[in-house]
Amino acid sequence: MDRIDFRSDTVSWPTPAMREAMALAKVGDDVYGEDPTVNALEELAAGRVGKEAGLFVASGTMGNLVGILAHATRGDEMIVGHDSHVMMWETGSVASLGGVVPKVLVTDEFGRMPIELIQSIVRMEDVHLPCHRLIHVENSYGNKGGYPIPTDYFAAIKDVASKNNLAVHMDGARLFNAAVALGIEAGQITQYVDSVTFCLSKGLSAPVGSLLCGSKDYIHKARRVRKSLGGGMRQAGILAAAGVVALDKMVDRLAEDHERARRLAVGLSNIAGIQINLDMVKSNIVFFKLADDVTLSPQEVTRQMREEANIWLGTRGSRGFRAVTHYWIKTADVDVFLDVLEDLLQR
Repeated sequence: MDRIDFRSDTVSWPTPAMREAMALAKVGDDVYGEDPTVNALEELAAGRVGKEAGLFVASGTMGNLVGILAHATRGDEMIVGHDSHVMMWETGSVASLGGVVPKVLVTDEFGRMPIELIQSIVRMEDVHLPCHRLIHVENSYGNKGGYPIPTDYFAAIKDVASKNNLAVHMDGARLFNAAVALGIEAGQITQYVDSVTFCLSKGLSAPVGSLLCGSKDYIHKARRVRKSLGGGMRQAGILAAAGVVALDKMVDRLAEDHERARRLAVGLSNIAGIQINLDMVKSNIVFFKLADDVTLSPQEVTRQMREEANIWLGTRGSRGFRAVTHYWIKTADVDVFLDVLEDLLQR
């Protein structure tokens, strides 16, 4: 890359192998179901998460919206965490475009809604009340430092859902980060959900796209929803080819990103003026903040790091930062980051 960019794993460029695959991709009209590379990607994706079928969509936001609207319709209710990505960072599209009503519950430090509370608030059948249709979950949990939530939580969620005839949809934007961090296959997580989205364009380094996976009947319905949102793509095999490389070549190496994130976190913990909770750094996301006695603002820190060392970093809240490792962040980049930040704070 032309910079050291820690703002997000979404900034990752496609790998050389992806660019070659894209140039050589066989294509057709995907709306007609005739793009062989898209078809291959959807089949591969479904297999990786233990589902019958997959659907290639333009983004994770589209994947979540399509995924939810294939379960619920206008006036239906969705149980969801208060700081989940779909509630905070997807423009309220579930409500504004889909008419689905969020029933928002507070999450704990890892991103889990209380199981007992979920069970207690499931609505009875009543003409006055919206109907509960689904429970929305997320793994890894972005707003809690990319924490990988273990499978017992999702097993408990599925148990509540089954008892109350509810579907479970997972925002698995960084699902494979969660699986690698937990030392398990992604399917061991997704066995407890009816549908799941995951991104190709974050840690897996593809340039564009996400997958929505579920049963064949569900994906048939979701394909219609995707079309209604303007998501029907034509010769999309050019993009899907990078996704095939991502799933074949880029999943296992996510452990390298996690190792570098941990190296970064430990280094930050040794810099005066930085506060960080090392226990929360389990995947490729590192949250940290400036101590109260540091006179610089986060905006001043990011500006000087960019101007002096071409290091790009995102801010979070009034005193905080988020740093994300990915394929294009090497160990040497982590060390440069730490040296530059420490020098800046010691001036």
